[in-house]
Amino acid sequence: MDDPRWLALFLAWVAAFVSTLGALFLGEVMGLQPCVLCWYQRIAMFPLVIVLGLGLVWGDFRSARYGLALAVPGGLVAVYHCLLYWGAVPKGMVPCGQGPSCTEGQLTVAGFIPIPLLSLVAFCIVAVLLFSAWKGTRQ
Repeated sequence: MDDPRWLALFLAWVAAFVSTLGALFLGEVMGLQPCVLCWYQRIAMFPLVIVLGLGLVWGDFRSARYGLALAVPGGLVAVYHCLLYWGAVPKGMVPCGQGPSCTEGQLTVAGFIPIPLLSLVAFCIVAVLLFSAWKGTRQ
């Protein structure tokens, strides 16, 4: 546990775990239905809890590489989601069909923090920590 790679992997797991709990809380407790892009981000975030958790238990720092394969695409979807939310992408390019829209103003926490931004921050934190853990295994 004195290995800085373990700490980076653990912190990435904590960030993924908190993000997963937050997404489940917003959907199941608060009743906010996820849009299409939210689902894609969940598909990338939820497995990180298992992949990184197993990497921690087994002491396998290669799990950082597998985690990056999920965190980077998830982060790119989160960037696109933020751009949609802020109106930087034309409304004709919104991938949402039936159900909740990616551009609705109700997608905020505490009344002013956009949920897509929270997702982007979470993916960035996870990716930076995983890159740090992975870089340490390559030396």
